Amino acid sequence: MKNRNDTIRKKVELRQRAERQLANTAPDMPVDPQDRSLHELQVHQIELEIQNEALREARGLAEQALERYAELFDFAPIAYFTLGDDGGTQQANFKGEQLLKLQRFTVDGRRFADFVAGEFRPVFDQFLEQVFAGIAARHCEIVLAAAGTSRWVTIEAIADRKNRTCLAAVIDITERKRNEQEVQLAATIYLALSEAIMVADADNRIVAINPAFSSLTGYSADEAIGQSTSLLKSGRQDQAFFQAMWHSLHQTGQWQGELWNRRKNGEEFLARLSISTVYGDSGQIVRRVAMSSDITEQRRAEEIIHRQANVDPLTGLPNRRLFLDRLQRAIGKSRRGHQKLALMFLDLDHFKDINDTLGHDVGDRLLEETTHRLMACIRETDTLARPGGDEFTLIMGELQDLNSIDRVAQAILRTMTAPFKLKDERCYISVSIGIALYPDDADSLEDLLKKADQAMYAAKKLGRSRFCYFTPAMQEAAEIRLRLTNDLRHALADRQIWVAYQPIVDLATGEIRKAEALIRWEHPTRGLVNPAEFIPIAEDTGLITEIGSWVFHQVAEQVAVWRNRHSAQFQISINKSPAQFHNNSDKLGDWFEHLQRLGLPGGCIAVEITEGLLLDASNTVTEKLLAFKNAGMQTSLDDFGTGYSSLSYLNKYQIDFLKIDQAFVSGLTAHSTDMALCEAIIMLAHVLGMKVIAEGVETEVQRDLLMQAGCDYGQGYLFSKPVPAADFEKLFSSTRADGGPRFQQR
Repeated sequence: MKNRNDTIRKKVELRQRAERQLANTAPDMPVDPQDRSLHELQVHQIELEIQNEALREARGLAEQALERYAELFDFAPIAYFTLGDDGGTQQANFKGEQLLKLQRFTVDGRRFADFVAGEFRPVFDQFLEQVFAGIAARHCEIVLAAAGTSRWVTIEAIADRKNRTCLAAVIDITERKRNEQEVQLAATIYLALSEAIMVADADNRIVAINPAFSSLTGYSADEAIGQSTSLLKSGRQDQAFFQAMWHSLHQTGQWQGELWNRRKNGEEFLARLSISTVYGDSGQIVRRVAMSSDITEQRRAEEIIHRQANVDPLTGLPNRRLFLDRLQRAIGKSRRGHQKLALMFLDLDHFKDINDTLGHDVGDRLLEETTHRLMACIRETDTLARPGGDEFTLIMGELQDLNSIDRVAQAILRTMTAPFKLKDERCYISVSIGIALYPDDADSLEDLLKKADQAMYAAKKLGRSRFCYFTPAMQEAAEIRLRLTNDLRHALADRQIWVAYQPIVDLATGEIRKAEALIRWEHPTRGLVNPAEFIPIAEDTGLITEIGSWVFHQVAEQVAVWRNRHSAQFQISINKSPAQFHNNSDKLGDWFEHLQRLGLPGGCIAVEITEGLLLDASNTVTEKLLAFKNAGMQTSLDDFGTGYSSLSYLNKYQIDFLKIDQAFVSGLTAHSTDMALCEAIIMLAHVLGMKVIAEGVETEVQRDLLMQAGCDYGQGYLFSKPVPAADFEKLFSSTRADGGPRFQQR
């Protein structure tokens, strides 16, 4: 009814407009019936013109609206697509073009599902079906894969009234999805992280913990949340400690360090703690995040290792390494304070006789008792050390009265005259003491050690059980050394020097894979001279360069023979003295050229060096080590664990082999400290990509324990003592069926 009335009203309004318009054009028309018909025709014509004009205006407005819609559609900040009920793409705007990274004309007509990642197409198809089913506006989240890229998007679409097309708005949510994944990952890490995490608010109240925190402290989330961050406070740290901590937090927003905490059960543990502050937009504190881990066992292990590396396990005194460090510090302090320092070398007289007759256990008890007696004779500021064997050293610094040296020395001699009750027997032992003064006798650590050592040997020569100061008269010993030096100068020419070889055995297979070349001097009157006696002379006189070069040529020719006869990978290691590295006259080019003449690769030779060389490595030393490496030669670090045992140089100088000193191997038993040290060295070497050679292997038990620990090679009298090349050749003759020399394993 309402529509009918509206239609009638519009017709009346149209009639009235037409009448007014006609009246304006012909106001004096007659009212004749015939003219009346003409009037009606004119009014009807005007009505049609008015309607046509209205239609033209409506069409114009519609066209303008369409153009405006097209502009809004094309330049909308959101990707829009018009999709048909068959899933085909009918229209895409510029943002859609950018999203798909395709030109619009290539998109039109293609199924939109073609741009959807395969695993999401079923989701999209179901979504589109629901859209054309007229179930209001729908949306879904899928991945588009086009032009070689993939993007997460959310799609919202609504169909037209006839359900023939739908308008789809597509928004790129890749960044949001990435953020969600990162948040989820962070939450997963937070829950799974092995480190304990505690989050506190600005008032230092705990607001969140992770499971690792509960495992570490024993407090559940219900018990910890809402508590003060002092919940774990042990009371071990004083107020100054926490004042420094809070000062750092207030100044930098961060703090890290170690402190003792207490678990719920009252047990205390050492924690490594790191605290970071989270700030709001205006700089206010929002959260403090603390991450901690229990390092109690780690610290205990470090202390054990440090003690084993620096302290003599038998007496508890500083070992040689710590002694040298203390001596260097004492010299520096005396130099700065312009004071004198005394160094005593103490050697037990005839200790070896007691050790051999009554056994090592008794010898150890004697050393322990000697330590107690010596400690009772010295000042609190003095340092007593046991570098090894039956030797002790005493550092007396800050000397105001030199008479105190005599008093201490005499007290030591007196206390050592008392009998030792060992194994139900009375044993007597004396001590010979050598004394050198800084700076009177020497102004460096090395010279002071030499002078004290010379004085100690002088005391022994004077009858033992006495002390002797270093004097110039001791140069007599130097004269003997000079004669030995002169003899050494002719030893090479007189063919007194020869090379012995000791096999290095692959513990896993029993094969002889390597050998160590060891220099020997057969003196015409003294017989076989200990290398420890003549090598230092060769180093001091510079003869070590000539001797070292001769040894290298001998070894190179020998390894060529053994590679040809027995194993193409056979390798011989050569000990290279620190003096050779520091001596610029030692031309390595001659070595490398000699190998080339023999047709040998650099890998046939391994160079053995000492820890001391690396710790005092000059540019010359570094360059020579690099030259060896560039030539293909491998490097072996001798006596690892007995010297400074610094780890930093192992990677720096690309060491290939670590040699465990026989001091650790000789006392090797299951569950012993030596076993723990060997296992630690082996594990360390393998982590750093190095192989391990154990020296001084003398028993099958030692070999088996080393094998169990993963040691790669063994060297020692169990396999063979150092022998001439001809005798070494016999070791190759005992072969397996496949031709490889082998030492039988269990």
